[in-house]
Amino acid sequence: MEQLYRETWIEVDTEAIKQNVASLDWLHHGERQIMAVVKANGYGHGAIEVAKAALDGGATVLGTALLEEAIELREGGIVAPIVVLGRTDASGAGVAAKLDIALATFQREWLVSAKEHIEPGHSLKLHVKYDTGMGRIGVRSIEEVQEVLTAIDEEASLELEGLFTHFATADELDLTYYKEQQHRFDELVCVLRRENRYIPLIHCANSAASMRFKDACYNMVRFGISMYGLLPATDLKAELPFSLAPALSLYSHLSHVKHVNSGSKISYGGTYTATQDEWIGTVPIGYGDGWIRSNANGGEVIIDGVRLPIIGRICMDQMMVRLPNEMPVGQRVTLIGEDNKERITIEEIADRLGTITYEIPCLITNRVPRQYVQKTLS
Repeated sequence: MEQLYRETWIEVDTEAIKQNVASLDWLHHGERQIMAVVKANGYGHGAIEVAKAALDGGATVLGTALLEEAIELREGGIVAPIVVLGRTDASGAGVAAKLDIALATFQREWLVSAKEHIEPGHSLKLHVKYDTGMGRIGVRSIEEVQEVLTAIDEEASLELEGLFTHFATADELDLTYYKEQQHRFDELVCVLRRENRYIPLIHCANSAASMRFKDACYNMVRFGISMYGLLPATDLKAELPFSLAPALSLYSHLSHVKHVNSGSKISYGGTYTATQDEWIGTVPIGYGDGWIRSNANGGEVIIDGVRLPIIGRICMDQMMVRLPNEMPVGQRVTLIGEDNKERITIEEIADRLGTITYEIPCLITNRVPRQYVQKTLS
């Protein structure tokens, strides 16, 4: 294991990743391929190690947002199929073809430009994106899809591998708009099937849809946020067909402990004033690590199984907590995870900050080292 000098680190349980993927595979009876989405450095968990764990758990394809992310996986020794789900500049088509990385496409003009960058003897696999209502990227009509497919057919260096869309509200309890999007996608697939067009991979389901609507998922699902053991939305917990195992914990240590008198002020701006003689602990993590200043508003840590409040403003590299008594320097501090049966979850933090679970691990910067463990899960 690499020598670590920081007293703050992330612990990623790769067994949790494998268990979550295996659970989804069980739900779908092994009948659908699973794309493990490892964009944004594996949602902050570490793309290469997460990819390996997901493949061990039963995933067959990897998904990224950027070609650079896909190249990183190849350079990390990953040989499994990879699909870049976002738009890639046409100049990247040649590199993608050489490395056997599939790209998303939805513009005829892009196809004309992309083929000029593909060297003889190589072909570029493509997944056509249909915008059924997300309003982000994608072809907007069935007629346009057919035009894009025809353009792919006419070029020997381009290979149609997939067709996909993305749902905007599959993680909401109101299913009205989800059903509208599903209907639009189903309609497109029916038209193409009547034309006897063969498309190897058809995928529309994200984490929420793949767990809630398994009979409408075609032959591949995309497993993103829930692969990491996190809920797409907190109000979906009761609807999950299996339990999710959270993979990420965030730890630090007390770097300094001091006794202060009543009236003492703590951190920038002096926004915290001790109301009595108190013990204060300093923790070496701050907004430079992605532990944003808003975490001081009602945020807590766990030390020795007890929740303790964050006080004062969070600094770039450090923050302070109020201790119940004197504690030793070096005492472990849990910011995300479990300590003596007390737990702080990413869902809890996201709710407190008024955001979504996706954002919390993605915020944690590369200044915080990742350690990978394999734990036995119940």
